[in-house]
Amino acid sequence: MAILDSLIPFKGRLGNIISYERNGRHCLRSVPKTVRQTDNTRRAAKLFGAASRKGALIRHAIAHELNIFPDRVLVNRLNSYILEAGRNNHAGLVNFRFNGYTGLDKYFGKQAVVTKDGRLHIPPQHMQGYGDAERMELKVIATRIDFSTRTVTGTDTALLKINLTEPFQHFEGADMRVNVPGKGTLLVVLQLQLFKDDFDIRDRHFGAADIIAVVEEQAQQSPSTIVKPHTNPFSHDLRVPATQTVPAQNRQTLIQWE
Repeated sequence: MAILDSLIPFKGRLGNIISYERNGRHCLRSVPKTVRQTDNTRRAAKLFGAASRKGALIRHAIAHELNIFPDRVLVNRLNSYILEAGRNNHAGLVNFRFNGYTGLDKYFGKQAVVTKDGRLHIPPQHMQGYGDAERMELKVIATRIDFSTRTVTGTDTALLKINLTEPFQHFEGADMRVNVPGKGTLLVVLQLQLFKDDFDIRDRHFGAADIIAVVEEQAQQSPSTIVKPHTNPFSHDLRVPATQTVPAQNRQTLIQWE
């Protein structure tokens, strides 16, 4: 591996040289002459490619709404998170941090939850002052992604400001609403920023943005029809005397609705 020390660095392939960025430095490596792949390596490459495409789609849908600076290894962390969650396991994305240095659990003892009616509920709890911060801003970012067509079908945001001038104070809780109708999987991200004198404290150890909920699209159920069994009057046993009656059908409900 060679380090590229130039005024005009480049990324990508140039002849048999590949330039790429690693840990903030531009590096060079040569293209291998031959690449030998087994069935396992082909399978792993296919899975990694699918995870990379899904990760890029998620970043494209959410990154432009973030006000914090994600860490430099966001791409690799998100791809690894998707691979570990498994194929089509979108719920496995919950708790992913867009800032690998800080998470929401640093600030909230009781985590926010998304209710069935679409509200983001933050439970009442004691809030602690953090350094010179005067207020905290919470931003909900909800985006709906159709992974089958690789499209972002909608995005909505909401903002909440919390006063931090007191060293310790009781936060009465709050509800934040976002509305993103349409087709696809709904990803809900909660971002946290600290401010002083109307300026955000730009420290990677203070800002946080986590995926707190993933809501799959509810498939529409067609109404069920109760089919009454057909009784053949000529299907009874001929050996039964005509004076003997056959027990009636038990009229139980075939489908119970909750």
